[in-house]
Amino acid sequence: MSHDHDHDHDDHHHEQDPLALRVEALEQLLVERGLVDPQRVDALIQHYEEDLGPLNGATVVAKAWTDPAYRARLLADGTAAIAELGFGGAQGEMMVVVENTDDVHNVVVCTLCSCYPWPVLGLPPSWYKSPEYRARAVSEPREVLREFGTELDESVDVRVWDSSAEIRYLVLPAQPAGTEHLGMEELAALVTRDSMIGVRQPLSSEPEKAGSAA
Repeated sequence: MSHDHDHDHDDHHHEQDPLALRVEALEQLLVERGLVDPQRVDALIQHYEEDLGPLNGATVVAKAWTDPAYRARLLADGTAAIAELGFGGAQGEMMVVVENTDDVHNVVVCTLCSCYPWPVLGLPPSWYKSPEYRARAVSEPREVLREFGTELDESVDVRVWDSSAEIRYLVLPAQPAGTEHLGMEELAALVTRDSMIGVRQPLSSEPEKAGSAA
């Protein structure tokens, strides 16, 4: 199992992000004054976490599945290749893309905080930021994957990549079998946020196989 633990943050910053604290305090104040419906806020956050945000990453993956030359550039220099499609900026300055194959399955975590590639995945989900995931993804990754519904053969090497302020990782999931005839838009619809973090497989074009291990 591979680990990259090159973080350059202080622990206080990880646990007490000033911006996050200010946003949380502002939201609480607005809710208390009846100016914001917390359910609508939660729905909006969920939309950015699961739908709108990950569309960028799904486009990157679909492009890599359909264009071998682009895939090679993506694996060689993730930041530059992602920028080719117009995605980049804060929280995505240094991107490394790791590829899932028949022999290797990659999982991304940030053990010290919640470093996350916002330009391609949107907002990080709450479970990604939880201390439990941050610890268990490293100590027992296969068990964590099973809890997400991802069963892997024991022969598959599980590699855990630790994101930091300097480097953020994106998983290039294996293309589902039988989807080679699909266009980019159809392929992008199979790519989920969780598959680009590595905790789940991409969807399958065949409903009865959706969610199964590759």
